[in-house]
Amino acid sequence: MEILGIDVGGSGIKGAIVDTEKGELVTDRYRIPTPQPPKPGPMIETIEAIITHFEWQGPVGCGFPAAVKNEIVKTASNIDYSWIGVNASARIEKKTGCPTHLVNDVDAAGFAEVEFGAGKDCFGTIYMAAFGTGIGTAIFHNHQLVPNTELGHIPMQGIAAENYAANSIRENEGLSWEEWGGRVNEYLQLIEALFWPDLIIVGGGVSKDFEEYRPFLDLQTEVVPAESRNHAGIIGAALSVHSIQKS
Repeated sequence: MEILGIDVGGSGIKGAIVDTEKGELVTDRYRIPTPQPPKPGPMIETIEAIITHFEWQGPVGCGFPAAVKNEIVKTASNIDYSWIGVNASARIEKKTGCPTHLVNDVDAAGFAEVEFGAGKDCFGTIYMAAFGTGIGTAIFHNHQLVPNTELGHIPMQGIAAENYAANSIRENEGLSWEEWGGRVNEYLQLIEALFWPDLIIVGGGVSKDFEEYRPFLDLQTEVVPAESRNHAGIIGAALSVHSIQKS
């Protein structure tokens, strides 16, 4: 089955048509910068533009940078606070005519990695951390998702972890890979001490640079990059729709 997956990020909104049986993109990824400020109206128009680009009329899976319950946005760390309480799926469907399912963006990326990627052969506890504008997280136990974890906000060095170790901090502060890798290591050591996962998957755009900071990670848990790299969110958003339809 083919479903349009859209991954909404703090800096860009990306989409592609996904073969949900293979976990692969069947089109090139199409990206539009996230409107600033990231308010509902302009962002929904951008999502509409991606749907129009693909001339898509079927169901849409949308990974979103927030906790999501029953299609309603509950948090807003890297988007405008006016999103909180919005039924984003209903708004998108009203605008585009496409039935839409919303899921937390890193939960979506985790779906892709657990089903088809780095976590497909791992049972037990899998922790995924996506380092981007912030730090998004997902936890799976025996391939079952614990939804809407917000563990990028746990305190580190007196501030939220994502304000210390996100990839945006590396870029904004001009940190070397060693300096930033040390911060990532601090964060993952804290997670390891709290959850004792069996596997840690590093996602987000920086997953493609994993070998640059891998030497600075010192954990008991195996740490690997997301196999689908920055496509994981798109693939997983589409998978989240497919799983609903199968059930």
